[in-house]
Amino acid sequence: MQASEILMIEPVHFAFNHETAVNNTFQKNITGGVQEKALKEFTDFASLLRKNGISVTVIKDTAAPHTPDAIFPNNWISFHEDNSLFLYPMFAVNRRLERKEHVMKMIREKFKISTVHDLSHYEHADIFLEGTGSMVLDRANKIAYAAISPRTNLAILLEFCHICNYAPVSFYSTGSAGHAIYHSNVMMCMADAYVVICLDTIRSQDDRQKLFQLFQKTKKEIIEISFEQLEHFAGNMLQLQNGAGELLLLMSTQAFQSLSQVQVALLEKYNRILHSPLNTIEACGGGSARCMIAEIFNDRL
Repeated sequence: MQASEILMIEPVHFAFNHETAVNNTFQKNITGGVQEKALKEFTDFASLLRKNGISVTVIKDTAAPHTPDAIFPNNWISFHEDNSLFLYPMFAVNRRLERKEHVMKMIREKFKISTVHDLSHYEHADIFLEGTGSMVLDRANKIAYAAISPRTNLAILLEFCHICNYAPVSFYSTGSAGHAIYHSNVMMCMADAYVVICLDTIRSQDDRQKLFQLFQKTKKEIIEISFEQLEHFAGNMLQLQNGAGELLLLMSTQAFQSLSQVQVALLEKYNRILHSPLNTIEACGGGSARCMIAEIFNDRL
């Protein structure tokens, strides 16, 4: 149950976002041709995916209003097998502007949308659930894994799960310096037959045991990564399926180079690996390959 169609947003004014940096410790305020470098990384990545049989819908962002993180659409929108979509409440005020009408218009023109579940009203209460950044979905087993953080609220997670008939699995995940991991998808990747996870971020033995039992029940091999590998975005991977039915695992080149030969061999038992350099996007935006992709499960019109 992996997507073969995806949405990507082409950056127009990619830049360091001060509003997200307050709880995204991966971000660095770099300067010097950031938009140009990010655009090249984006274009090369999208081209790699297309060459390998993934159907990529690219929608170009707009200069106004300025949305420096528009390159990460999976936080504000998700698509589902019943032709529905969800819109999510975003922590940063300037990220709420990413729900642009021209993006929604193109989606509606290309894909069947039966229902829109709009959770963005929770922004008025200052509570948030940032899509498949906050949640790592096991769609086959209908489980939503979520590390609770300032961007991932338990009550909204429960509402999502109630609507979708998913089982919620919440836990606490902290980085090497003790801060809350801002998004679940930087420490965990769910694939068809395995899970990549930084278990060191989960300090509670009860939380660990809960996850172990679920991974065993759903027949997922655990491929563990370290704090250092997490900081190189090795948790921010995504498994897709191309038009020929071949499973592919996407990640950045930085993430790939952080992996050991043993880890690569374990992953390649299940799927071919694709990687592309995303250094500027990772450093300035604090997100990587998985964050750049919103999987589309809706039927084409």
